[in-house]
Amino acid sequence: MTSGADVTLGALLLSEYERLKDEQRGRIAFRDNLVYAMLASAAAVLAAALRSGFESGFLLLLPPVSILLGWTFLINDQKISAMGQYLRGTLAPRLAAAAGTEEEVFGWETAHRGDPRRAWRKRMQLAADLIAFVLTPAAAILTYLLSGPLIAMLVVVSVLEAAATAVLGVQIVLYADLAS
Repeated sequence: MTSGADVTLGALLLSEYERLKDEQRGRIAFRDNLVYAMLASAAAVLAAALRSGFESGFLLLLPPVSILLGWTFLINDQKISAMGQYLRGTLAPRLAAAAGTEEEVFGWETAHRGDPRRAWRKRMQLAADLIAFVLTPAAAILTYLLSGPLIAMLVVVSVLEAAATAVLGVQIVLYADLAS
């Protein structure tokens, strides 16, 4: 085992980089699986509604699931972006300084952001996120409200779900990281 005096700042910074990249990779995999979980949830709720002879009240099960999955998606996406910003803006310059070089370190952390099609891809990803986590539950709410006899308590629930879905949508847009 080495003593504390044998550990260099560069080694500590590289170790931090490795740990952050491990966490970032894990969060990316988890975040991406949330989209599949959302699709599976939507299919399950729709199947339950259809099996019941299209009891539209079943559709109101989807918004709470969408909000929970969407919020978890958003938080993980924000943490992934924050880690990237930290790697580019703080850790890379500190490591370059510790190495005594003017050369850029961790070049991929900035290079992929220079792709001229990045802004288009980010807008398309935003649209996909909104479809999955906002439009889908909004469609379920609207279908319930337009499909037949309404139950007062379920109307109240649907209004609350619509408000929570709108809040999630706004947050997804605010955290979309559309800047280059």
